[in-house]
Amino acid sequence: MAVALEDQKFSLQEVLDTFKLCLSENKEVHLEQYVAGWRGLVRFMNSLGSVFSFISKDAVNKIQILVNHLNSETGAHYVTIQSMVRYELDNQLVDLTKRGSFPESGCRTLLRLHRALRWLELFLERLRTSTEDSKTSAMCSEAYNESLSQHHPWIIRKAAGTAFWALPGRAQFFDVMNVGVPDQVVAMLGDAMPLISEVYQVTEDLYAQNNLLELP
Repeated sequence: MAVALEDQKFSLQEVLDTFKLCLSENKEVHLEQYVAGWRGLVRFMNSLGSVFSFISKDAVNKIQILVNHLNSETGAHYVTIQSMVRYELDNQLVDLTKRGSFPESGCRTLLRLHRALRWLELFLERLRTSTEDSKTSAMCSEAYNESLSQHHPWIIRKAAGTAFWALPGRAQFFDVMNVGVPDQVVAMLGDAMPLISEVYQVTEDLYAQNNLLELP
């Protein structure tokens, strides 16, 4: 599974379908589908130009680390996020002492994507409920300030704030979704957001239960 798909055209329908497949009946998150969903979200960010490159480039790197785990000889332990957490904790592969060890552990890597997913979730929900004259720069900044900014150093927060002012308008965002007229985009976002939110919350609860939310 090479990560060479980021230049493909974004499809909101594909992201929706992928997140539908993410959760098993007993609410375990399938890592391969999670990664596939993130590939789609990277395409979404890339389709808007270089504005989100400071996040999308890091996401591509994190996706590849998780793909490497999935394709490794221990890949059977990485089928779900739950099995990954159990395996890495049981084998002391997670940096719980904040010494900077195991920088490419699955738990740490996924945590970075998890934090970014919260930002995208908040931003897409604002897009869904926005009006024609709503400013995407304001919506994106608000979502960022409520989520990712808490984990970024000042210099990145400053760069992000500047980048968001260059965002295209709401109409162009809706065009990028490749769904149809605005009402169709809003309806599909209405289907997608609960799925993304549930995947986020299941992951959040799992990490909280295992004291993994502040991994260095």
